[in-house]
Amino acid sequence: MTSALSTAELYTEYSNALRQVADVKYANAVLQWDQETYLPPKGIEARSRQLATLSEVAHNLFTNNKLGDILTELSNRKVLNPREQKNIELSLEDYSKIKKFSAAFVRQMSEAISTAYHAWINARKQNNFKVFEGPLSKIVELKKQEADIIGYEVHPYNALLNDYERGATVSYIDQVFENIKVPLRQLLHQVEEQPAVDAGFLNQHFPRQQQWQYGQHIAKVLGFDFEAGRQDISEHPFTTNFSSADVRITTRIDENDFANMTWSTIHEVGHALYEQGLPASEYGLPVGEYASLGIHESQSRLWENCVGRGLPFWKYHFKPLQKFFPGKFNHVNVQQFVRAINKVQPSLIRTEADELTYHFHVMIRYELEKLLIGGELSVKDIPAYWNEQYKNLIGVTVPDDKNGCLQDVHWSHGSFGYFATYSLGSFYAAQLWQQAQLDEPGLIETIEYTGSTEVLLRWLRKNIHVHGKLYDSETLCKMVTGQGLNSTIFINYLRDKLIF
Repeated sequence: MTSALSTAELYTEYSNALRQVADVKYANAVLQWDQETYLPPKGIEARSRQLATLSEVAHNLFTNNKLGDILTELSNRKVLNPREQKNIELSLEDYSKIKKFSAAFVRQMSEAISTAYHAWINARKQNNFKVFEGPLSKIVELKKQEADIIGYEVHPYNALLNDYERGATVSYIDQVFENIKVPLRQLLHQVEEQPAVDAGFLNQHFPRQQQWQYGQHIAKVLGFDFEAGRQDISEHPFTTNFSSADVRITTRIDENDFANMTWSTIHEVGHALYEQGLPASEYGLPVGEYASLGIHESQSRLWENCVGRGLPFWKYHFKPLQKFFPGKFNHVNVQQFVRAINKVQPSLIRTEADELTYHFHVMIRYELEKLLIGGELSVKDIPAYWNEQYKNLIGVTVPDDKNGCLQDVHWSHGSFGYFATYSLGSFYAAQLWQQAQLDEPGLIETIEYTGSTEVLLRWLRKNIHVHGKLYDSETLCKMVTGQGLNSTIFINYLRDKLIF
């Protein structure tokens, strides 16, 4: 019986059980990473089965009654230290939720996701949404079931939002977007009144191997530890981890677009630095995980945009860039280069969008998902809805499915409720960037004159990474910056950068 054990013994049993679950989940993640990077086409069917089996094993390990008894006992004892207590609180919350799902449902979801991912790849190759429509319809139906199984108030989408941003609701996200939409439109009009920015030199021919080498170079410059991670190529850039000592990033390369590889690499490095900075001693336990997807995205957007599209960074790194790509940037100066990489122009592709119009891309996806999960939009109607919203909100005409509703991998992963965190992350990033400069008065000068971002990384390690999931997003933001999410800081940051 659990009550016969001391609290220390019981907590050790709990930790060992959670780490065993993590071992299985990370083994599953290795296979998923391989699926998106190196899996040969004929291996798809067997891989789907392997992923489903491991998902089912992890589910069974986590939902066994013995673990439930341990969690309940430890929760009732009230003698743990704050980190241990938080681990138990979060684990019990997850246990209570996941216990609602049958192993059969978990397996069904895993199989549907694996099938959908490969259908998405084929649909992109054929530039035809109908190839993806059936598998996606299956996932949407399963996600509706998931929301019903979990339970929700007001809107079924709330159950899915909470998976990525604890406590987030449709009403909260609606208000965030409502507050930012008009200021973004006003700033866009101001930018459009300025002289046109020439960014054509970013679309010269940049050989694949040179870009690959530069991506690895810039990752090292920013502090990515290649002894605790690696970089590869995938259809859609992503970051995954199997521990804080094994973090994988991917990028993609377009030989006629320097920006594509460079800033997708910096973005993923931001995610990876967070994962490499999480407390290794808490492996497998909730406090060893990231705070939320909003905070995770704040790390990638901070590095990609606040640092990687900032003038101070390039004042030092522009000359090395010119040497890396001889003849490509000799006819522009650093100010022209920075204006080009920050050019605001309504476009089709979210991952390549500028910092301002990016959030219109996110709003469209967020509204679309709400309608799908709420039953107000059918999967077959996604292309028409998508194309109409892009015309109305961003003012661009979508030419085909690949450049439209097939551009994101998220739905093929079953990741409904994710997109809003991209905007939340951008807003948190600007707020953290402002606070870092206040806390480290010489930060900008250090970056500008030495090219080093070590001071910033140390600040993030101390203020964000080390806490793991000890705090939710808003609590962490208030601890670090003295206030909750404030999108006005983001608008001011953008205005300072874009208005010249």
